[in-house]
Amino acid sequence: MGGKDIISLSDAAAMDRNIESLMDCKLLSEEGVEELCKKCKEVLETEPNVTPVSCPVTVVGDVHGQYHDVMELFKIAGTAPGTNFLFLGDYVDRGYYSVETVQIVLALKVRYPKRVTIIRGNHESRQITQVYGFYDECLRKYGTANVWKMITDLFDFLPIAAIVDNQLFCPHAGLSPGLNTISNIDQLSRFEEVPHEGPMCDLLWSDPDERPGWGISPRGAGYTFGQDVSEQFIHTNGLKFIMRAHQLVSDGYCWVHEGSVVTVFSAPNYCYRCGNLAAICEIDENLNCKFLQFEHAPPRGSGTEVKRMVPDYFL
Repeated sequence: MGGKDIISLSDAAAMDRNIESLMDCKLLSEEGVEELCKKCKEVLETEPNVTPVSCPVTVVGDVHGQYHDVMELFKIAGTAPGTNFLFLGDYVDRGYYSVETVQIVLALKVRYPKRVTIIRGNHESRQITQVYGFYDECLRKYGTANVWKMITDLFDFLPIAAIVDNQLFCPHAGLSPGLNTISNIDQLSRFEEVPHEGPMCDLLWSDPDERPGWGISPRGAGYTFGQDVSEQFIHTNGLKFIMRAHQLVSDGYCWVHEGSVVTVFSAPNYCYRCGNLAAICEIDENLNCKFLQFEHAPPRGSGTEVKRMVPDYFL
């Protein structure tokens, strides 16, 4: 998992301090963010567009700045290095703690580069974050846009998909009519702002649909794709199925296309009002998937614990 193997003892100690602080919901200094982004770029620039991931791994969908729900997620799943993670993007926007959320994800990636994999979502973008909250939050918490610029520059380095044991394809969103194979994706130039159209945009914006073939997306970017498209991509690339995020689903996960595609969404009570459950997916060494559902984090200091739902099992 990931490209860079080794982290120096001094870097490890510094990152441990950062993680401890962030786990306590304490922001890094602007200088700390600059150093974190520099180290993270060094790790990410060595990773391919479709970064390989080994089992066992826990897959996390959109978290959207809901920091306290991410902390509950860690209570359920454990945290690195005891648990390997694949985060499917959309770390920021909508929620009120995007800064803390993205910083803890980046810090875990730098500290455990082989155990934590992070890819890009459609919200890891300069344009989108100026509309949906992350830019304004950075201004409010730091007084300048410097931290927003550092982190959005880093977003250009994020891989645009992952593949688990060469059998589960994991983009943030979906497929593209311009990409038939995994090797097609690896040939894209990713180190740039997410384009308004084209294959890279599609991977971060498209959605599965009941209608066959390709359709116009109501989102205004990417496409809709039918079961025939999913099955063809799976067959061409020798995959078992596609695991993606990007869409709010009321139970936290949802299978479509007769088991060809599963959506995982990890922001419970999305936008603090949608009332949905969240889920994560634990994938074992045999590629068996166990979905763990959880509810919105209780208010801090209430003394109540997160409710762990009975998991569903899929072979």
